[in-house]
Amino acid sequence: MNRDAPTSTDDDRRDRQVAPEHRWPALIATLVALVAYAFLPSIIPPFARWAVVGVCVLMLVVLIAYNPHHLTRESRWSRRVEIALAVLILAANQVAFVETIVRLLNKHGNGSELLLASLQVWITNVIAFALVYWTMDRGGPVSRVTVKRSELPLADFRFPQDEDKDDIDEVARGSSQVMDWVPNYIDYFYFSLSNSMAFSPTDTMPLTHRAKLLMSLESFAGFVLLALVIARAVSLIG
Repeated sequence: MNRDAPTSTDDDRRDRQVAPEHRWPALIATLVALVAYAFLPSIIPPFARWAVVGVCVLMLVVLIAYNPHHLTRESRWSRRVEIALAVLILAANQVAFVETIVRLLNKHGNGSELLLASLQVWITNVIAFALVYWTMDRGGPVSRVTVKRSELPLADFRFPQDEDKDDIDEVARGSSQVMDWVPNYIDYFYFSLSNSMAFSPTDTMPLTHRAKLLMSLESFAGFVLLALVIARAVSLIG
């Protein structure tokens, strides 16, 4: 697909049955992540954190103006802004994650404040990884519903619906092959949440090296944070 021109809801989707994805789930999640990051107790100067939030909000406004309600159009520049937004939120939160780990290890600061900061970092991490998965898999949210399946980039993840065609009828009717199902942000958020809590794939499997590396990073971060939070909580109780 030519990324220089916006996709057409009439021409490009004529062979697809799936409806375009709503803007609001990813938008709400992004705003929650930005609020959690902005008010994170941190030694990072407030102006630096608010600068990151400001840049992210600016990119978000541009993307909303381009696709206000449904994700139906994409150009080369909008795709780059979409990727940059997800990567910036993830990268900024990794810095906050490292700082939080150092503070937990050195037992700096108020205990309850550190536990709250850990929760904020963990929530932002789940949302940020979900945004990255959602943005990269099969060309992103617009490509997944506008490009013919035979022309889509290789999938980074395999969802249960991708294998349900031969299941019982009421399950098979919701499969990718039968009803042209594709994952949306809520699917990636659930997947990210499960990966961060279970520290391993649940019902969705990584297929590419980049997917496996990202999942490994998320699981490792979740495990380390949980272990140190438990240790900190035990020391506070003791």
